Amino acid sequence: QVQLVESGGGLVQPGGSLRLSCAASRISFSIYDMAWYRQAPGNERELVAATTSGGSARYSNSVKGRFTISRDNAKNTVYLQMNSLKPEDTAVYYCNAKRSIIRAEHWGQGTQVTVSS
Repeated sequence: QVQLVESGGGLVQPGGSLRLSCAASRISFSIYDMAWYRQAPGNERELVAATTSGGSARYSNSVKGRFTISRDNAKNTVYLQMNSLKPEDTAVYYCNAKRSIIRAEHWGQGTQVTVSS
């Protein structure tokens, strides 16, 4: 069974930084597209950042210039570096792995990020 385990969430003041990690197991990590989504209370889950198996990245407009997604295929891990955090970044952040050609998609359990003074 594929496992995606997020870590690194927590409480941070506005303007602060956090680094989320997502460790994948039982998956051919390097061939999967990886992404971070988030969901705030009362809102739909939204894409934050994604990286393809080839390493290209894209970001939502709300985080562009502040967040950076990266992957380490040797460690089966994807990261989300979050800088200049704002209260509106408060949400549960989910790791996602997708391999569209075989219609495979997996989700982590989520990690809470709270930005508050």
